[in-house]
Amino acid sequence: MEGLTLAHTVYAVVFGAIMVLGLPLNAVSLWILIRRHSLKSSNAILMVNLAFSDLLLAFSLPMRIYFYSTGTWTFSVGTCTWLTMLFRNNMRSSSIFITFISVDRLLAVVYPLRSRHLRTSSNAWKSAIAVWLILMVVTIPGGVMFSRGLNSCNDSTCFELPRCEWNNPVKIVLLYSTSAFLLIVLVVNIVSTALVAWTLSRHLSDSAQVNNKVNVMLIYVMNLIMIIVCFLPLSLALLFNSWKPARYPLVCLTSVNCCLDPFLYYFSLDAFWKKKVSHKNPAVWN
Repeated sequence: MEGLTLAHTVYAVVFGAIMVLGLPLNAVSLWILIRRHSLKSSNAILMVNLAFSDLLLAFSLPMRIYFYSTGTWTFSVGTCTWLTMLFRNNMRSSSIFITFISVDRLLAVVYPLRSRHLRTSSNAWKSAIAVWLILMVVTIPGGVMFSRGLNSCNDSTCFELPRCEWNNPVKIVLLYSTSAFLLIVLVVNIVSTALVAWTLSRHLSDSAQVNNKVNVMLIYVMNLIMIIVCFLPLSLALLFNSWKPARYPLVCLTSVNCCLDPFLYYFSLDAFWKKKVSHKNPAVWN
């Protein structure tokens, strides 16, 4: 880092505020999800994984606060690499689980009976485990490249992309892949939002009555805001090689998602599904 400036102090304060809010919010949310809501529902299982992902990000923030407040890094390159990959995986895992939640609500509203065999706890756990395994595999090349960059570039310090390797082919592939992935996630959430809004504007069948349509739409609005505001700008900045001037504000903005996700749990699990049991088709929505 090229000296400690007022901007660096501001970033340290911002990360500190995010940690102070995100750590207890996600810890309490995770406890409530496990204790108060049955993990037999696909929705609750997906949210448990989202809360766990945000909690991991919150645990990594003290190191960032130390780095930006002191301008020095006294720990190993391996520690820096691990914390950096943890941050990047949060962006990927959060966007994935947010999208899964959107699709889960879409199936519950638009295809309530036909999706019952899909929206099971078993499928939710299988999907979550698959996501974590894939992220572990994807992290390996990015972590190796970042570690090598820190060791070989004299102008790089922790939490900064090695600027002497912008033309690395592996880096270019990872940047394009991440951007394409986030654009796909955005499209899926936009389509899900449109379909649910269209369905809620029509007469719902008895098997899929919704008690609070406003809360349902709030879930989708929050999902879109988190993807468009928190995740997409950082990805596009990296893709168009504008990382240098925008890196600190966009990293701070991306970290804010761990403070917003707990509100998603409230609106999604605040019993807005109207429980209705039919003698022919018993259905209890979670």
